[in-house]
Amino acid sequence: MAPVNAGKRVKGVQIHRPFIYGTTARPFNDTDNVRPPGVPADHTHSWTVFVKGVEDTEIFYWLRRVQFKLHESIPNHLRTLDAETISKENETKPPSKRQKGFAVHETGWGEFEITIKLYYDSKSGEKPQTLYHHLRLHPYGRTEAEKEAMRNNGTGEVVAWTYEEQLFNEPYEEFYKILTTGARDKGTPAPGGGGKGKGKGGKVAAAEENNVKGDVKERSAMIPLQTRPGQPFSREAEQLEIKRIREGEEKVQDMILQMTRSHKAKEAELAALKEANAA
Repeated sequence: MAPVNAGKRVKGVQIHRPFIYGTTARPFNDTDNVRPPGVPADHTHSWTVFVKGVEDTEIFYWLRRVQFKLHESIPNHLRTLDAETISKENETKPPSKRQKGFAVHETGWGEFEITIKLYYDSKSGEKPQTLYHHLRLHPYGRTEAEKEAMRNNGTGEVVAWTYEEQLFNEPYEEFYKILTTGARDKGTPAPGGGGKGKGKGGKVAAAEENNVKGDVKERSAMIPLQTRPGQPFSREAEQLEIKRIREGEEKVQDMILQMTRSHKAKEAELAALKEANAA
């Protein structure tokens, strides 16, 4: 239901915001992922389920709450995270420790489907949306080569991420202003924000570093031009996927052409046999 006094809609306008959701899992080991005290002996992995911006950009200005529904055997299996609470906690943390999105950290031994419910800013008038994601603990892929690459990625991580775009169709005027005002370099404070506490000085340094690396801007629909470690979604990856799709289409078209020729040849052979039989 749309909020009261939401104002007029901006006709003929569509605005999208890219985001990523999914899971990252790692098996316990004796070196860099030791089983924490109190974790059951049959739990084989630590894992995280999340919703975040592409290249860890801010999404709290349009996505206000996320509910993760885990397997019912997990204590407190309904986890609801609120953007306002996360933002307040971030004020006391240095920039490198601030939470960029919505994330739940857990341990376990089995794979299952996670229900993810997204709640938008009340000014948007948008109803909650539900996504579904299968927790992956073990290497997977379309081919054995893809599975092997995941086994030998050097980190032991099993990454199951999905790129998505949230479309706001003809948004309300007030929400339109929120979406289109305030684009800035990563690490810099929001307009009029100024920053608080010990994190203030770090924001300027972070902004300078990120500009050198060519990161996307905050509060924008940008995605990186190039694929980088830890950031698999980019314009480069998009073009590679388009190329694979086109190559697949060409292969299918070639197969159809060959089957058509074979079918015509069989029909001609059948017609010849019928004619010979009739004679």
